[in-house]
Amino acid sequence: MLLINRTGRGVSQKETPPKVTTTKIRIVIRSFDHPFLENHFWGLPPYTRKIGLPESRVLYTVLRSPHIDKKSREQFEMEIKKQFLVIKTETHELRKKFFRLKRRATRRT
Repeated sequence: MLLINRTGRGVSQKETPPKVTTTKIRIVIRSFDHPFLENHFWGLPPYTRKIGLPESRVLYTVLRSPHIDKKSREQFEMEIKKQFLVIKTETHELRKKFFRLKRRATRRT
């Protein structure tokens, strides 16, 4: 676009592209299996941020024998891994994705 100022000279002005509104989707994923979390992120877009959250661990102690030998115990643990995802997407794409999810949820099998 070329604008003409008072002196008669042409002044070029950059055309601004249409404004695209983006939104962020924030998801917390919890898993008991570490490889599950790692394999799940392969299909995500490159502009996705992955933030590791603290892992929690629960330890259970069980007596091996119900009768004698109180000192003979067995321990089991349960580890919970967490990841926080931030996905940037355009607003109209987000509406389409939610509409598809809503259709899948209401579809009867």
